[in-house]
Formats: sequence, C-alpha cells, structure tokens
Amino acid sequence: MKIIKVLVVDDSAFVRKVVREMLATAPYIEVVGAARDGIEALELVETLHPDVVTCDLVMPLLDGVGFVKEQMARRPLPILLLSVLSEDGEKGLEALAAGAVDFVQKPTALANDELKRIRDELVEKVKAAVHAPVQRFVEAPAVQTPNEWKKQTKCKIEVVVIAISTGGPQALRYLLPQLPPDFPVPIAIVLHMPVGYTNLFAKKLDEVSQIEVLEASDGLALQPGRAILAQAGRHLVLRKNSKEQVVAQLSLQPLDSLHRPAADVLFRSAGDVYGDKVLGVVMTGMGKDGQEGAAWIKAQGGNILTEAEESCVIYGMPRSVVEAGLSDAAVPLNQMAQAIMDRI
Repeated sequence: MKIIKVLVVDDSAFVRKVVREMLATAPYIEVVGAARDGIEALELVETLHPDVVTCDLVMPLLDGVGFVKEQMARRPLPILLLSVLSEDGEKGLEALAAGAVDFVQKPTALANDELKRIRDELVEKVKAAVHAPVQRFVEAPAVQTPNEWKKQTKCKIEVVVIAISTGGPQALRYLLPQLPPDFPVPIAIVLHMPVGYTNLFAKKLDEVSQIEVLEASDGLALQPGRAILAQAGRHLVLRKNSKEQVVAQLSLQPLDSLHRPAADVLFRSAGDVYGDKVLGVVMTGMGKDGQEGAAWIKAQGGNILTEAEESCVIYGMPRSVVEAGLSDAAVPLNQMAQAIMDRI
C-alpha cells in the first residue's frame, strides 16, 4: 500500500504536535511537514508534494479559507479542515464550498478518550480523502422542470429521504437548488456534521434554494416544498401527531448507533410512516449508514436511488447499498435532481 504523505497546517504548536503524534500511530501515513499559516502551507505544498493536507480555519497572514481557495486554484488536492467548527461555522462552509473535502473537530482537551476518538476519525478521513476527486465547487445549473410536472394530480412517492456524509455540503448545495418551488413532497435529510453546525448550513441552503430548507426541530411539520435537515447530535424520526400530520421528532435513542443523527433511523421511520411511498436517496459518504434503512424501505415496497461512484467524493455509503442489492438505480450527481423528479 502506498504511503500517504500528510502536511499539517495550524498556527498552534500544540495542535501541530498532537496531530503529528496522532497520525504517526497509523500505518501507511507519514507527516512530511507542518506549517504555521496558509502562506507557509502554500510553499510547503510546492516542495513536499503531500497527498493530503489537514488545515485549521483561523490562522494569521492567510487563514484556512484563503489557503483552500488559493491551493485549489493552483493545484487541487484533498484538504481536510481541522478546526473547532461549531465556532468557525461561516469559515467552514466557505472552505467546503471552495473545495475542502471534509472536516474533523480540532482536539481541545488532553482527555485520552477524546483524543482517541478524534485520532481514529482523523486517520479514517485521511485514508479516505486521498482517494477523493478534488475540484472547486460548481454552482447548480438552472432548474429544468419537466413539462408534465404540474399535470400530476397524485404522487406515487410521498416523501424523499436523503442520507449523505463526506462531500455532502457541496453535493446538497448542488442538488437542492435544482428542485422547483412547487416540489410536491417533503424532503428529510441526514448529513453527518459537527454539533452546532447544521442550523447555519440549513440557512445557507435555504438562501440558494427555491424550496424551503430548515433545521429539524421537535414537532416541525413535513410539507411539500420543504426540506428539513437533521440536527447534529440528535436522531431525526418521522411520526404522525394526534392530527395525523407527519412531523419531526428529535431523539437521542438509539444511543449505540455509530452516527447521531443516523440515516438508518430516519429511513426506518419513513418506511414505518409512509409505507411504499418512500424514495430513499443514498449519496456520497464514508461507511454504510443508510444500508439497513434502505433495506427497510425496500421491504415496505419503497424505492432507493444511490449516487454513482463517478461523482462521489467518497463512494462508501452508496457502495454498501449497491453491494447489498438494494439500489434501484445509480445516478451521478448532475442527474440526481431529474431522477428524483422522474420518480415522483
């Protein structure tokens, strides 16, 4: 296996030391250098030729956003954001839009359990990032609504549920703006993001989309033309209230899931509430969250789309669904909006 060369960029000597030590424990990963700011990082990329860069957001001279923009303009390469993202939300979203691959919470304490969790996540994402296609963010094309769209009187699909992770912010910023304002069913989304980050991202999506985009909250109604984004740190469950209206419910249960929110939890609840009227969409991301939920949707008679490998930043979650024989069609990102509308 090829050695993955990593450049660590952070203005804190402590963080540079800790990240270097974290990555040193992993086989096939070598930290080839460290930079104190974006200016030095640009120079070291030219001389050290790293495969992956980990980068803080807040730095002197040239911050993380500036580094990502300049580096992607010079020579695109996988960049992982390593920062306290709940505090640097605006900068994080801007860096992701500029082409950063993913994010990891910066270690802020010396507690062994916390450092181990961050180390395992960092190592996993470095290994995944090295295979990610890297490109600058491209805005979604103009909406092309089918001519027969408004002739539909009864939808065979009553809800769209989406599972997405690594590469998700960029993909959703591409997908959702293509949906027309009269989109006839609700959408519920699980995106793996740090706590405190999803509300800001939902607002950004709402600004660029013709449909309404909101962070999920207890009791929030699902309705046509509205997409709800699961709140980081809480599972999103769909249920019917006393008026038989489908609403969002936030829950800590199950506690033993790898992710919170988990797409499996959302997908299962959608199948329970809507039966065979569910369209599940599993997009770019590491791991296999969504596979069990997709199986439940299929068991109820629903449909599953997966993002094609060619457009995924990480072809993990869709691959697990395809290999389990659960995908009805594999669709590249630039055709996903049309594929969703065709099935509705």
